[in-house]
Amino acid sequence: MLQGLHVKNIALIDETELELLDGLNILTGETGAGKSIIIDSISFALGGRVDKNIVREKDKAGFVELVFTGLSNSVNERLRALEIEPEDDAVILSRRITGGRSIAKINGESVPASKLKAAAACLIDIHGQHEHESLLHANKHLEYLDDYAKAELAEKKEQLAVSYKIFNDCKRELEEQCTGKEEQARELAFLEYEVQEIEAARLVPGEDAELETEYRRISNSKKILEALSIVGQAAGEEGAGEMIARAMRELSAVSDYDEGLCTLAEELSQIDGLLSDFQRELSSYMEDAQFDGEKFAQVEERLDVVNRLKAKYGGSIEKVLSSLAEKQERIEQLQNFDAYEKKLREQYDIAKKEAEKLCAQISEIRKKAGGELRDKMLNALRDLNFLDVRFDLEFERASAFSANGYDEMEFLISTNPGEPLRKLKDIASGGELSRVMLALKSVLAENDEIETLIFDEIDTGISGRTAQMVSEKLHMIAGNHQVICITHLPQIAAMADAHFYIEKNVIENATVTTVTLLDEKRSVAELGRMLGGVAVTDTVLRNAREMKKLAKQAK
Repeated sequence: MLQGLHVKNIALIDETELELLDGLNILTGETGAGKSIIIDSISFALGGRVDKNIVREKDKAGFVELVFTGLSNSVNERLRALEIEPEDDAVILSRRITGGRSIAKINGESVPASKLKAAAACLIDIHGQHEHESLLHANKHLEYLDDYAKAELAEKKEQLAVSYKIFNDCKRELEEQCTGKEEQARELAFLEYEVQEIEAARLVPGEDAELETEYRRISNSKKILEALSIVGQAAGEEGAGEMIARAMRELSAVSDYDEGLCTLAEELSQIDGLLSDFQRELSSYMEDAQFDGEKFAQVEERLDVVNRLKAKYGGSIEKVLSSLAEKQERIEQLQNFDAYEKKLREQYDIAKKEAEKLCAQISEIRKKAGGELRDKMLNALRDLNFLDVRFDLEFERASAFSANGYDEMEFLISTNPGEPLRKLKDIASGGELSRVMLALKSVLAENDEIETLIFDEIDTGISGRTAQMVSEKLHMIAGNHQVICITHLPQIAAMADAHFYIEKNVIENATVTTVTLLDEKRSVAELGRMLGGVAVTDTVLRNAREMKKLAKQAK
């Protein structure tokens, strides 16, 4: 569950910490006090979009940290699959924004936003203020059904994704092959010319580097010879050679007087030998290093051929040879086009049949799960004061299948006796959509491994008895999940296991939002404010206490 929330320098919040509890956590406060800032802060820490104005004081960093503890084995396994290892049975997500740049971390280690979002998907689900409006879009309905049936669907959908890619690749290749005979002939002739051009060059990997070295040596042979001539003079009879010979004579003349000088004489003799060897090798090199115009022309011509082919076919000899292999393969296809096309069509038909088979299996799973979802939704909707409701799922087959199958599905509902089933978008009001979404969330939560659910103003458009039933439904969900809910309704707030009050104050000429965990007495006072508005009378407080008492009995 989400145990701790730390927010610093975000919007109206200077700095605050919340210690959330298991069960139903309720957040209330005056309109504009900053309740949505808490949800926005959580969304920000989970990798949500960064508003450039989210930071309170621009010269300081904005920071949000979420601490999750008590994670189930299944959640831990999903996190480990993302290479996230809980530390001391906790996972800490944090995000800091400075100067428009944000840094995300998991357990203190910097991670990309994509990994932060993947981790968040394992830990928490946020139902925003306007998420119920997604029910107006039929394409979202199939996503909700697939979410309900994900345990059975996951493997089949993965197989279909692979099969559909194979089918799509075959289809695209067939379309590319369906060209006229004349165009094929032109393509074949052009490919044969290019293959002949490459083969005629007889390229050898690495020869371009050798040619460039040889070209550089020959083209600079004059400079080389001038330098070697100077070297030869310095090392020859008029240079170092003469000086070493003189040194040997002098040393030889005195070596009879001291045997220790014999070692020096031997070393000097070795130096003389090395210098003689160097002079011979230098002389031999200079004899071979004469500028050879014919050789230079051959190297230059070969280098031009190699560089032209490299520029035309890929930038390196290896890529030119790879291009040659591809062209030879294409030539073989064109020369045996009928056989190749037949083989391709066979592959296409096999892939299509396999994909259609998987689509049928997926459709069968969906329809079976759809019946279960329908029955559970009816029960959940009746719990939310839809007394004479009917609910169903309408399936249609799309004109073509995709990686998601060939099903199209839409929710149908009738909220009044005698009315036919109709599409949600045609009949549901805002309050009804909120309750339908809550019913759907409660059904999905039964199979959902995500332990923390957030509802941001789920009470839109409801009141009275319906509000009481919504509060009971939230309490029921909180029996298996941690629920965090922002509400304006006292009926819902009275059901809280932990009641937080959000208020806005002016401190030192600055507007600041604070969050306080209310005890029993202050919670009743807040219920009184929600019931009575400005004037919280003794009668209103008695009503608030009675509401709190009834909520405890309902629990």
